[in-house]
Amino acid sequence: MSMHEQQATARATGRLYGVGLGPGDPSLMTVRAVQVIDRADVVAYHSARHGRSIARSIAAEHIRPDHIEEALIYPVTTESTDHPGGYRGALDEFYEAAAARLAAHLDAGRTVAVISEGDPLFYGSYQHMHKRLAERYETEVIPGVTSISAAAARLGTPLAEADEVLTILPGTLPEEELTARLAATDAAVVMKLGRTFPTVRRAMERSGRLPEARYVERATMSGERTDALADIASDTVPYFSVAVVPSRIANPPAPADAATGEVVVVGTGPAGPLWLTPESRGALASADDLVGYTTYLDRVPVRPGQRRHGSDNKVESERAELALDLARRGRRVAVVSGGDPGIFAMATAVLEVASQDPYRSVPVRVLPGVTAANAAAARAGAPLGHDYAVISLSDRLKPWEVIADRLRAAAGADLALALYNPGSRSRTWQVAKARELLLEHRAPDTPVILARDVGGPEESVRTVRLSDLDPAQVDMRTLLLVGSSQTQVARRDDGTDADVVWTPRRYPEG
Repeated sequence: MSMHEQQATARATGRLYGVGLGPGDPSLMTVRAVQVIDRADVVAYHSARHGRSIARSIAAEHIRPDHIEEALIYPVTTESTDHPGGYRGALDEFYEAAAARLAAHLDAGRTVAVISEGDPLFYGSYQHMHKRLAERYETEVIPGVTSISAAAARLGTPLAEADEVLTILPGTLPEEELTARLAATDAAVVMKLGRTFPTVRRAMERSGRLPEARYVERATMSGERTDALADIASDTVPYFSVAVVPSRIANPPAPADAATGEVVVVGTGPAGPLWLTPESRGALASADDLVGYTTYLDRVPVRPGQRRHGSDNKVESERAELALDLARRGRRVAVVSGGDPGIFAMATAVLEVASQDPYRSVPVRVLPGVTAANAAAARAGAPLGHDYAVISLSDRLKPWEVIADRLRAAAGADLALALYNPGSRSRTWQVAKARELLLEHRAPDTPVILARDVGGPEESVRTVRLSDLDPAQVDMRTLLLVGSSQTQVARRDDGTDADVVWTPRRYPEG
């Protein structure tokens, strides 16, 4: 087709508009939305089989008798179907047929306005027409005020402030997924309630967000209702409602009392936020106070209103007492630990102090984190794929004779090893001694992984032979993984030019 023919075709076909009408109040339609509807030849809208379209009711005063109306009626909404492709197949077939109906008008040179409540490209029905038609016809999308903005306005509260993260979730997600995402975010809006409401409410409760959560029904529309989410009966919730967990900065929790205090020991993983679990992220966000070694506290974003209590790495008992004292005064305290708090970290110190008077009644929870051994193993492949032992080479809290006995026992049992705290400025001989002990039980070519600063900016992961292990290349930020007699090393042709190490799960008999 020549350029002239293409231009003639473009003039001959109509223009497609996706028109956002806002949350329900006709006065919240934009000027542009009204203009487009007025100039359109065809006004199209989706509806359920009952034929009542909320979009049409919003725009009713702008629809004239000479408008051609196209009611795009869903064959199914939430009920079951006998379509051979199931629910999704029935909808896909419907969208194809609806797009073909609109294309016929566009091919005839008519301007088509597909109207939808809220914003056309935000969980809107129009988007299915857009995907099928926008590449074939001139198209413009008119944004609209979303139900989220309307809900916040009706509640009169900010959704997110400063560096807070707002998460928007469909209530149709599985309960576990909803719970994890609600726990991890600062503020949230859950849409598509209706029959999903019981699941959403349980997720709010499990994530600890129920006391903050608000409910908004039919924002800006007739029958509008707002209330605390906890006070809403499940059988009264329509689809056009949202659950809102608003800004914590703008809506700080109620003043603490002794009954609400607790200590949560949180593992931050071996490095930054990519290693945090949703549960840990939520506990850090909701805490009144953060207590921890300053290096680990620096990994946690600063939040308005939170108090931070940093200290040196060698005062674990004092740190635990501080956290428990704060909790006794009603504060929600997160003790920040590196890696997993239960592996050579703060959980033991907190529980030891918490088991003494006067702290026995203070609630204490321990949240798991990614420990350095697992992080390093993942970088190298799967060297801990079979039985393995975790041993600290630091003799600050136990004598070297105990460490040596445990190394011999683990090596004699042919366990792979994860060696924490292998060396520091004041401890320079332990790695050499450990290598000597291990060589009594392991072949010289046993693979040893030197994993330094895993997940950090100076990450380095190398594999050497046990006999070639150089203590001078090991510091306190290095973790050592020592293979068993079965551990394998291979160079894969995947362009990484790196060794992959794994320990088979099957151990030879005999």
